[in-house]
Amino acid sequence: MTAMFDQELREQLTQARQDLAAARADGDADGVQAYEGRIASLLRLASQHGIVLPHSVDEEEHNEP
Repeated sequence: MTAMFDQELREQLTQARQDLAAARADGDADGVQAYEGRIASLLRLASQHGIVLPHSVDEEEHNEP
């Protein structure tokens, strides 16, 4: 079960990063803010469960909208 949770978090993080890149490319400021918050939230969730995911410090600093 833990492996499935780990994999799901990784997949969601990958998708959120792709969505963030698309929002930035589209000039969608609201989308950028939302996806930054989503990424930070996923990283916090992973940390709470002892899952280490590669990330930048910037990704940790954004608050959910």
